[in-house]
Amino acid sequence: MDLTVRGKRLGKQLTDPREMDRAFGNRARHIRLRLGVLRQAKCLSDVPTGSPDYRHMLTGDRKGQFSVTIRDNWRIVFVPDHDPVPSLPDGGVDVASITAVEIVEVVDYHGN
Repeated sequence: MDLTVRGKRLGKQLTDPREMDRAFGNRARHIRLRLGVLRQAKCLSDVPTGSPDYRHMLTGDRKGQFSVTIRDNWRIVFVPDHDPVPSLPDGGVDVASITAVEIVEVVDYHGN
């Protein structure tokens, strides 16, 4: 899949190994693994929905976003990089047609 990153700072943190280690500490190794899974997938449906990657669609104020688990409560959050987002006849997102995503943040959105 094609990956882009929103924002210069996050882009540097996700592409420069030293910056990634500095920014994310012991999560950096897991972030590298998850980014590898995203890059190797041909489309979003190729990204596993089970452990350890656990790709899932977010809801509520994060509707339209997806995430993959990094470790504990930490996630890589991304959006489909398609305009319009591919959809199914029932109105759901067609994950098999999503071939590009934009990473918007690395975050513990369950935290305080």
